[in-house]
Amino acid sequence: MNSITSNDLARLQFERQAITLIDVRREKARQSSGCQISQAQWRNPADWLDWKDHVPKDLPVVVYCAHGHEISQGLTKVLEVMGLNARFLVGGIAAWEASGLATEALV
Repeated sequence: MNSITSNDLARLQFERQAITLIDVRREKARQSSGCQISQAQWRNPADWLDWKDHVPKDLPVVVYCAHGHEISQGLTKVLEVMGLNARFLVGGIAAWEASGLATEALV
């Protein structure tokens, strides 16, 4: 399964590379953190059957959850099986924040 580090994702964003960034943290975890990685689209992981077919197939996809474990890895695998170029963020948003990378307030 493909993965990406926080620094590599930050580089892609800095270079303005076109990607689809999906936040799949559980709603409670997302709301309690109050932030997200810039340009992320939140998708409820419990409703993945409803949204999986709407993920653009022509762009690389990066999926992240709180810590980069079961949720993001499982959904990355689903997207890969569907033929998408999907990767999960190693360590999730926790690793992103621990690296000192910026987040934005939830909208």
